[in-house]
Amino acid sequence: MQAFIFRIQKFFHALILWRIRNISDNNFIVILSIIVGFVSGLVAVLIKNSVHFVQWLLTFFFVAEYQNYLLLLYPLLGLLLVYLLSRYVFQAKAHPEISDVLYAIHRKKGIIPLSNTWITMINSAITVGFGGSVGLEGPSATSGAGMGSFLSRFFHLSKKQTVLMITCAGTAAIASLFKAPIAGVVFALEIFMLDFTLSSILPLLISATVGTITSYFFFGNDILYDFSILSVPKWYEMPFFIILGVFTGIFSVYFIRIKNWSNRIFHKVHHPLQKILLGGFTLGIMIFFMPALFGEGYQTVNSCLHGDYSFLFAKSPFYEYRQNIYAVLMMFLALIVLKSVATFFTLEAGGIGGIFAPILFLGSSIGFFVSILLNIIGVYVVPSNFAMVAMAGMLSGIMFAPLTGIFLIAEVTHGYDLIIPLMIVSATSYAIVRSKYRYSIFMKHLADKGILFGHHKGKNIVASMNIEQLVETNFHTVKPQTTLRELTNVIAKSKRNIYPVIDNEGHLIGLVYLDHIKHLIFNEKYYDTLTVANLLVEPENIIQMSDPMSKVMKIFHETGSFNLPVVENGKYKGFLSKATVMTAFQKKIYAQSEE
Repeated sequence: MQAFIFRIQKFFHALILWRIRNISDNNFIVILSIIVGFVSGLVAVLIKNSVHFVQWLLTFFFVAEYQNYLLLLYPLLGLLLVYLLSRYVFQAKAHPEISDVLYAIHRKKGIIPLSNTWITMINSAITVGFGGSVGLEGPSATSGAGMGSFLSRFFHLSKKQTVLMITCAGTAAIASLFKAPIAGVVFALEIFMLDFTLSSILPLLISATVGTITSYFFFGNDILYDFSILSVPKWYEMPFFIILGVFTGIFSVYFIRIKNWSNRIFHKVHHPLQKILLGGFTLGIMIFFMPALFGEGYQTVNSCLHGDYSFLFAKSPFYEYRQNIYAVLMMFLALIVLKSVATFFTLEAGGIGGIFAPILFLGSSIGFFVSILLNIIGVYVVPSNFAMVAMAGMLSGIMFAPLTGIFLIAEVTHGYDLIIPLMIVSATSYAIVRSKYRYSIFMKHLADKGILFGHHKGKNIVASMNIEQLVETNFHTVKPQTTLRELTNVIAKSKRNIYPVIDNEGHLIGLVYLDHIKHLIFNEKYYDTLTVANLLVEPENIIQMSDPMSKVMKIFHETGSFNLPVVENGKYKGFLSKATVMTAFQKKIYAQSEE
């Protein structure tokens, strides 16, 4: 067995050497973008089909007009199964969110464990299949990103090339799920924040194309959203799209606040099984009364796009009220309010999934709801147009991705007849949310930790810098009992003008500045009477080794200091020089600007 493994390793080593000698980096990146596009598209197809199979297995015997008490248990069973698999079988936790990929790119040099791919695939299929009210786009993108990261490490690609392959994987996953290659590319540029350069655009286009073709190969001409524009919006309808944009902006803010509220609720619950019980039972009760909350909800979206709201009452205890328009409005409002709660209770309880599908679900429901309100007061609008356009508004507001929303809906509708309404709603929604929050839902906690700051390139570069790699240690340390005579001997050997004072355990006590004692070192009468304890000053600003570089830069700017002492657990480690930090910053700027 060992001999066989050795031969395999030798073969792959020879393959890598042959590639380096015979295929240029640019050509090889193109080849890899094809492979990554196919694999990511295949991953998306596998997850999607797995969920459909699980949901069919659990619900094929349900009858539309009857309550189904199994809906009370399915979400809890799904969450429990995910927990048991993660703890006792996989013995690892999945990282399915887009923010996990962003963290890996900016803090771990693009390294994503390959195990994250199949763990995320299996657990997300179980979560959504058993009724978890989340989506599959995020897990598909992160699963593909894991494959892209693995291939990059296998072929010893640079960090920049690794990031490109990860982004290609996310592009292909979105393109495959929606059969929308342009939206996939725009998604990568907006969400993964890849620099738009000549060297990056070709691999992205190739991966998006291959991912889309992979989807067509397995699904044929079946489309996720079976939609056709019944009536092109007239110019006099544009003010009503502004109203729709306000609604999507308000509910985008609501969605984000429910996320924060759910996080606080579950943060108080410490044991995983208690979280599963809380999330599972709450989700089960909501789904029992509103079965439309079951799973990712693409059937609900398609119903909205066809002007059909019968899904609100199917398998629900409110079935008999399906003909009452006011009951329809109340059910729509309840659905919109509860969908956000269902989504984040699923995730906080340990479910694996994304928020892309819930955002589209909310968008279509809000659009239909607003169109019904307008029609009741005598303003006729096409519900399907409002449902479709509102999806772009929610994507813009929650994900800060207006271009992704616009191009996704434009591609799904196979035209640009809705382009003006799309732009109006997306811009209005984005402006409302942007006035409340600086960062998107993916970026908020990364920005709070000083890791990533959206599309602020300078801030992101500063955040990626590591104090440990920049700290300077060639400063001579002295003890408090050191005499002035001994200190002058240290000064004679040193090229620095600052001398950190430490105790016997290595803790920083203070600093001695050469400029402060120049008038003493030439006066020998103080050599044996003064000690460092008489000369030191307490440092005004001390840097912890774990501090974000953004904090360090702020201190440099506000104090005008050129050197700051660095400690770890109170123990002296060295100094951080402003000149060294600025040099490292300029090098990173140059490296990122290279083609």
